[in-house]
Amino acid sequence: MSRIKSPLRTIAEGRYVTLVEEDGWEYVIRHGVTGIVIIVPVTDDGKLVLVEQTRTAVHNRVIELPAGMVGDEEGRRGEALADAAARELEEETGFRARELVEIGHGPTAVGVSDEVVTFFDAVGLTRVGPGGGMEDEDITVHEVPLTELHTFLAAQAAAGLAIDPKIYSGLYLSTVGPSKGPTPPAMGSRGETPRSPARFAPAKGSRIWPRGSPSCMPWQLVQVRPPLIAHADCSRPWYS
Repeated sequence: MSRIKSPLRTIAEGRYVTLVEEDGWEYVIRHGVTGIVIIVPVTDDGKLVLVEQTRTAVHNRVIELPAGMVGDEEGRRGEALADAAARELEEETGFRARELVEIGHGPTAVGVSDEVVTFFDAVGLTRVGPGGGMEDEDITVHEVPLTELHTFLAAQAAAGLAIDPKIYSGLYLSTVGPSKGPTPPAMGSRGETPRSPARFAPAKGSRIWPRGSPSCMPWQLVQVRPPLIAHADCSRPWYS
């Protein structure tokens, strides 16, 4: 028997977000936004494309994967997730992908927001512009060899920058293959049927083939397209 939901009560409304209360729980919803996309762009020569920008809420510069909102502006209502991913990738990094493949989705801040993010693998990157974001953004683009990623992120953290852990989530999803779960509902769509957890399993022809080693990781990975590999020595980080 389904539980009858209480109506939302608006506590405060800003230009971009609304603070609401539901069943005694307070959380934030974004105006007009139907999703968030995060892109995992790896160049053909094995470099992960990251962005660095100031995030006011944490009062710091943050190293992140390229990302952005879906349907947040007039003229973009009804925008497809993949179209938003392509747009954000080019705006922020200056790269265009030959193909964008959805590899996973899920909530990121369930205690304070209804936000659901969708990850995309960016395949076949071509440089078409400088990147750097829109006029009101100050984005620095970093192309980091995956073999040097651990060292790069450690150096950035030591210098005082914040590291977004979704970098690791995106790389993990990129490695294990496309999500077999259902498409996520639009953000703010209350009352939807709960989704089962996404199931991640490489299919034949994917970049990575699994081989069992559950005592080490959920997947022990064999290199197919370098340099996304897991070392046979489980004491070593899979991303280094």
